[in-house]
Amino acid sequence: MDGLSSSAPDFVHLHIHTEYSLLDGANRIQPLIERVAQLGMKSIAITDHGVMYGVIDFYKAALKHGIKPILGCEVYTAKRTRFDKQQGVDADQGHLVLLARDNEGYKNLMKIVSVGFLEGFYYKPRIDLDVLRQYSKGITALSACLSGDVPSAILNSDYKKARQRALTFNEIFGQGNFYLELQSNGIEEQNLVNQNLIKLSKETGIPLVATNDAHYLNREDAKAHEVLLCIQTGKKITDEDRMQFKSDDFYIKTPEEMARAFRNIPEALENTVKIADSCNVEIEFNKLHLPEFDVPEGREPFEYLSSLCHKGLERLYGEDAANPIYTKRLEYELRIIKQMGYVDYFLIVWDFIRYARENGIMVGPGRGSAAGSLTSYCLNITSVDPLKYNLLFERFLNPERISMPDIDIDFCYERRQEVIDYVVQKYGKDRVAQIITFGTMAARGAIRDVGRALDIPYGDVDRVAKMIPFQIGMSIDKALDINSELRMRYDDDERIKELIDMARLMEGMPRHASTHAAGVVISKEPITEYVPLQKNDESVTTQFPMGLLEEMGLLKMDFLGLRTLTVIRDAVELVFKNYGTRVNIDKLNMDDGNVYKMIGEGKTAGVFQLESAGMTQFMKDLQPTTLEDIIAGISLYRPGPMDSIPKYIRNKNNPTQVTYEHPLLENILNVTYGCIVYQEQVMQIVRDLGGYSYGRSDLVRRAMSKKKHDVMQKERENFIHGIVDEDGNVTLMGAVRNGVDEKTANHIFDEMMDFASYAFNKSHAAAYAVVAYQTAWLKYYYPIEFMAATLNSFLGSAEKVSRYVHECKQTGIDVLPPDVNESDVRFTVVNKKIRFGMAAVKNVGEGAVRELIKEREEKGPFKSFGDFCERIGSKDFNKRCVESLIKCGAFDSLGVYRSRMMAVYEKLLDGAQQSRKSKVEGQLSLFEIPGEAKAMKLEVDYPELKEFEPKRLLSMEKEMLGLYVSGHPLQEYEDEILEQTTINSSDFGEAGAEGTEADMGGMAAAGKNLIDGMLVTVGGIVAQKKSKTTKSNNLMAFVTLEDLFGSMEIIVFPTVLSRYADYLIDENAVFIDGRISIKEDEQPKIICDSVRPIRKRQIGELVQESTAEYASLDTGGYSRGQRRSGEQRYKNKQQGYDKLFIKTQASEDSKLLKSTLSLLQYFKGDTPVCFCGADGTGNIAKMEIREYRVELGETLHRELVERFGEENVKIVSKHR
Repeated sequence: MDGLSSSAPDFVHLHIHTEYSLLDGANRIQPLIERVAQLGMKSIAITDHGVMYGVIDFYKAALKHGIKPILGCEVYTAKRTRFDKQQGVDADQGHLVLLARDNEGYKNLMKIVSVGFLEGFYYKPRIDLDVLRQYSKGITALSACLSGDVPSAILNSDYKKARQRALTFNEIFGQGNFYLELQSNGIEEQNLVNQNLIKLSKETGIPLVATNDAHYLNREDAKAHEVLLCIQTGKKITDEDRMQFKSDDFYIKTPEEMARAFRNIPEALENTVKIADSCNVEIEFNKLHLPEFDVPEGREPFEYLSSLCHKGLERLYGEDAANPIYTKRLEYELRIIKQMGYVDYFLIVWDFIRYARENGIMVGPGRGSAAGSLTSYCLNITSVDPLKYNLLFERFLNPERISMPDIDIDFCYERRQEVIDYVVQKYGKDRVAQIITFGTMAARGAIRDVGRALDIPYGDVDRVAKMIPFQIGMSIDKALDINSELRMRYDDDERIKELIDMARLMEGMPRHASTHAAGVVISKEPITEYVPLQKNDESVTTQFPMGLLEEMGLLKMDFLGLRTLTVIRDAVELVFKNYGTRVNIDKLNMDDGNVYKMIGEGKTAGVFQLESAGMTQFMKDLQPTTLEDIIAGISLYRPGPMDSIPKYIRNKNNPTQVTYEHPLLENILNVTYGCIVYQEQVMQIVRDLGGYSYGRSDLVRRAMSKKKHDVMQKERENFIHGIVDEDGNVTLMGAVRNGVDEKTANHIFDEMMDFASYAFNKSHAAAYAVVAYQTAWLKYYYPIEFMAATLNSFLGSAEKVSRYVHECKQTGIDVLPPDVNESDVRFTVVNKKIRFGMAAVKNVGEGAVRELIKEREEKGPFKSFGDFCERIGSKDFNKRCVESLIKCGAFDSLGVYRSRMMAVYEKLLDGAQQSRKSKVEGQLSLFEIPGEAKAMKLEVDYPELKEFEPKRLLSMEKEMLGLYVSGHPLQEYEDEILEQTTINSSDFGEAGAEGTEADMGGMAAAGKNLIDGMLVTVGGIVAQKKSKTTKSNNLMAFVTLEDLFGSMEIIVFPTVLSRYADYLIDENAVFIDGRISIKEDEQPKIICDSVRPIRKRQIGELVQESTAEYASLDTGGYSRGQRRSGEQRYKNKQQGYDKLFIKTQASEDSKLLKSTLSLLQYFKGDTPVCFCGADGTGNIAKMEIREYRVELGETLHRELVERFGEENVKIVSKHR
């Protein structure tokens, strides 16, 4: 029944589960409210399981549709007390529905729900009678479903207990505020419970109420709800033992349906209306609840803030501080801050940043729009001069739009928690919390979850999921519109249609709750006065997400841990330790041409925001010369504006060709060579050409970015022609009055609209460009210290350490294995080389390393392996620990083969332990003769063993350190891999300082744009192979392939595995051809199509390739002009030369050979060249290369001798 007749009975649903009863409630809030409105109901309640996640969204949606929202929760009750958490006794909980009657009841409800998580959590958030007694005022309670305390006692045939518990609830909530809940859902047990509840009501006078415990919208949604439960419990719809409801009656029934079900108990229906009438909660939005900052005695907050700012102005600008440009801007900002009520806000932020800086905690230069505030700059909240870079205060705090300012702060990621702890200590534990965030089911994820629950074969589900484009904002409906193959499968296959339709119902639903990475809320009163709390792991978090907290007037901060700040801190400390130079990272010369030149050369590994493959190439093309170029680069290298990169580079390189549609644009766009790049530029154009205020221009900018077309059509007219009020007064000039013709004004407005949704916040980009420059400066002037600090920041990731170790070697920085006499806990710089830290060694704990260092500092370096075993004797240094140090090479400097140490270390450690034991016993002996005790020295008798093979030594290093350090098995194949592969492991994700660039507005994190199904070739060593038996009883494999940069996962299906199994053996070097496979929330993988071994190419292959690619090869440093200048020639005809012979070794570096071939190309002439060397059988093989005939001369001869040795370069005359 879809409609409601005029004579429909009054009824209110008081027991409803929305999508925020995670993976249980299937009622989406918006459709739920629309359905209730359609049915003519005047009120509805929300009662999610144990949480209040959805109450604010529910409240706003209901009011918008003219429906009274009743805010509640179905809480869990403890069997004993909330503190009892005994396995097997307290795991089961009861249910109880609580509804807030007024604002006091709403606050009490938030406190009850919070206590359930903070004190009573055991499987579920539980409360007990004491909590209910404490916070019962303003709350109406219902006895809940079959799991309620009263119904479950009835089902357990304990009517006496049911009666007692009902009377207890009645006493706690007060007469008329507790109801016995009847339901009609077709379940046999429910009928039994209803009969007893009616009896109980008659005996006690406790009133009855009718509900339906609705978990989904319509009866036909019951299967979708079953699927949702399967997703929650990890079951399949075909599993008999899965959790399921026993009927399909748990939907939003119409008033007529409820009236029919309870026609014999009309008071149960009437009481729903009575309860609804009594519930009148009103939530106040946009009223600030900021803590009051405790200013020094005798000072007023605004006067104190103003004083701090003016002191900052003098500190920053010195004599120029009195310049009206600065003073007027500061006074304007302070006036707006006071007017909008944010004085305490700025003082709070200033205070905890002051604390951080005074305690040596690195603070970033700024983040987000806060960098546009001169007030923030003067308070040392940010480190970017907003006037120098033309940053706008209104982009941060708009006087024409009521919204909380948003100051997000980056801290050293190792010490971020210290700042949060300071805030907690200052404002109170009950007034500070972290912020919740919800993970939702995205399009592909919904398909996979539903497919698993419906027990559809994985391959079919995977194919459908992959038909949905992998991009931000993609939905199943959009995919059906743009992918004809997906639409065809949907139309032709009933099973796929069910899968997709079911997934559409789930798409976007919250799947789980977690803690926001950085968000912290600080309130004036205890947070539970405004927001319910919960515990995620050990973090206390709000139950409302960030956006809602701001609407409710709570102070929200982002305390972000930025790895790069830790790298900068460590690098600065290493510089001071090694050179005695204290680098002031905030006072660098930002115009250092050496730094920009290095960036332009693509030497950006480890440089914040600039090290991805695409960004590195962009910087090489751009050749930045100022910080403005870096700011623009960070802003442009994102989906959308990337299309403008070629124009930007072209204009930068040809500034005379840059044109502006109107002279007024030049002053705005000249810094970006005529391109609109920043949101601030959109605001300036609207202001300077249209005559808008900066506040109003920000509103226009926001409307453009959100593509509000109705607003934009109105603003187009305002921008072009301005506004004239009824009295004929011009209230907005408009572009035409400012001298811009209408056609040009329209075109400029169109360009702004096109780019506004992509334009980036310049304040944020400027702050991050400063960090990028700081890291680049450190890399240029102190590369060893910078790379050591970078390596330390990734100590927990062998793959990322491996990438940076490779980078070090590529740039001539030696990275040495751990050493017992030189290593510290972490990476250190020793004699201008980076020494591995011992804490990175497997099985070696930090405590053991610190003991070793202490022993070394107190008694000097270890003289031998025996000396080490004798001196180190704590429980931290067990045999396994010492074995690991041997394997990784930590004792190599002591001059003993690892093979020999491995043979004796156990015996030595046993002897050392016995020696210490004997010494202790001797000291305790009453019969010890003075002077007789002698120091016992370990006698080491090493067996005559050869050292392990180099391959074995490298393998042991890899085992203990997670990477190869002293060498790499792939080094001999480096050229082959470089030339024959299309991607490497670094392309699967950044090894960057942050590991991701997502916070910069959606930049691609991967070095290359990997696309699902893309054909690739990779090369590396088989590091691991795991076999798995498929459902059809065939073997497939998951192979970890390791290259010089890290590792990749390769999936090898049975057919391919059977063909190439002999190649896929541990430590084999192979090329793999395959296809990229991308799944949501997973690292991309490669589906293997074929495998072939990597082998060194012979000289003939190099020659063939070199000839074909002659034009692009390295010339060995010679230009044609250099070759011919001032050189005595040997004429072939005169001297009678026949051939030039070059003898090569089988192990010859292919780079050298290729460079030589290129060199020969540049000395073209008539003399044939012949390479000779040992072939695979040991015989001497000769090969004449017809394509290479040279003109012999002193320079060529000298070069060849230097490369191959005089004995290996022979010129044979025709007339010997």
